[in-house]
Amino acid sequence: MSRMLRASAIMAAGTMVSRVTGFVRTMVLAYAIGTAALGDAYNAAYAIPYSILDFLLLGVLSSVVVPMIVRAQQHDEDGGRAYEQRLLTLATVVLVVVAALSVLAAPLLIDLYTDWDPGSRKFEVAVMLARFILPQLAFFGVGAVAGAMLNTRDRYGAPMWAPVLNNVVVICVFLLYAVIGAGSDLDQVSTFDLALLGVGTTVGIVAQAAVLVVALRRAGFTFVPRFDLRNARLGEMGKAGIWTIGYVVVTQLGFMLTVNLASSAGNAVPGHGISPYTLAFQLFQLPYGVIGVSVITAMLPRMSRAVNEGRFDDVRAEFGSSVRLVCSFMVPVSLLLMVLGPAITVPIYGHGANSVADAVYIGNVLQVYGLALVPFAIFQLLLRVFYSLGDTRTPVFIGAGTTAVNAVFMVLLNSVLPPAYTVMGLALAYAIAFGLGAVLAWWMAGRRVGGLGGWAVGMSLTRMYLSALPTAVLALAAVWVVTSVFGGLDFLNSVIVLAIGGGLGMVLYLGVAHRMRIPEVNSIVGMVARRVGR
Repeated sequence: MSRMLRASAIMAAGTMVSRVTGFVRTMVLAYAIGTAALGDAYNAAYAIPYSILDFLLLGVLSSVVVPMIVRAQQHDEDGGRAYEQRLLTLATVVLVVVAALSVLAAPLLIDLYTDWDPGSRKFEVAVMLARFILPQLAFFGVGAVAGAMLNTRDRYGAPMWAPVLNNVVVICVFLLYAVIGAGSDLDQVSTFDLALLGVGTTVGIVAQAAVLVVALRRAGFTFVPRFDLRNARLGEMGKAGIWTIGYVVVTQLGFMLTVNLASSAGNAVPGHGISPYTLAFQLFQLPYGVIGVSVITAMLPRMSRAVNEGRFDDVRAEFGSSVRLVCSFMVPVSLLLMVLGPAITVPIYGHGANSVADAVYIGNVLQVYGLALVPFAIFQLLLRVFYSLGDTRTPVFIGAGTTAVNAVFMVLLNSVLPPAYTVMGLALAYAIAFGLGAVLAWWMAGRRVGGLGGWAVGMSLTRMYLSALPTAVLALAAVWVVTSVFGGLDFLNSVIVLAIGGGLGMVLYLGVAHRMRIPEVNSIVGMVARRVGR
């Protein structure tokens, strides 16, 4: 536990700064271009390269590449050095080609991901932005491979801190646009304005990749291009990765449906389309990104080593400890998101080209997403159990089932809800799907490793929710009192609600959980107390 806490704390610190600067980034974005037409066009163009990367690389990295690098380091005579050089060479060549082809196919990609008229100004702007943003595919992908190689060396700092530089660059770009750009009016934006937004976004990714490559070199890795791909174990990687690619294809089909439904809602009600979905989802991902990703990044290499050495007791112990550690943070935060959604989003997004009403709607979507936080985090942890076992096929079927449920509920809720509530319905469908998906994944993973301690984890979660109830009550009281006494939520009222409901609420949770002797919270409190004592 202490080892995991130390590793996770290093990563969580970098991720926290990254997410805080990410907050500033999205705040400046909403201030500069709003959440209506231009905001939707930018967010659609920005989402596409990440969808392509998910399809080509990111899912394979965590499920296939990391375990294969670990095996190469353990069994190859050179400690896996030549294998890593071949891997980085292959990734660089493939991603440069894909980036070039994607730029040429930008109109087709925008048409695929949105419900916009190809002759409209919004479509034209989105295509131009995509052509400026899509080249980042090559740089982001190479940086991701370098980050995975750093993780196998237990070097977690750079992969968690590099996105900070990316955020700082993009923040500067959007601030510059806010000063010299044409604002949020699609009819007024020029090619120069769009180039500033798109190229500036790509430059941020270039800086992030450069930090990771330099960190890898400092870790002792020297890159020498190797094209002897017959020794790159592509057959083994393909055999394992084909199922992961299948999983990514399934999830990306679900994402494509989501963006199309959101873009259609945005056509009917400006400010209620892709941008509210994107910005609320980013905030929803923040707690998981700070704690969940940090724990998973430290957990997967250790579970992979334990599986390779036949230590399944250690696999079960690692998983159980990870779930309890992640949920000790996710449980209170999920309740706070459900209560404080608009109070969180108004100070962040209610400025400039974005109105307070637009920001409140983003907060309403975030409230619904709060339902999904705990099941989503557990679901992601469960997938790593299969990946550590070298099983990339089972997650495809689990992911297909989860995506199918999500799609059914998205279409159903879209058909019964008015356009103003469509994006909230998308968030509710997401929560239902991942709740059911987590149950299925737990049952299947438990069968593979001889049980995952469901009773013990369930009891721990029950105690965490009981400890978090006073926090939720305090947050509700703060919202009711402040809005009753001072009126609706503006910037100042939201800050007051957050200080009482969020700040004091989390302190209250830590106190109650400490008194209830929840080990994970006691470990966190003890670690903080020792550092303060020093």
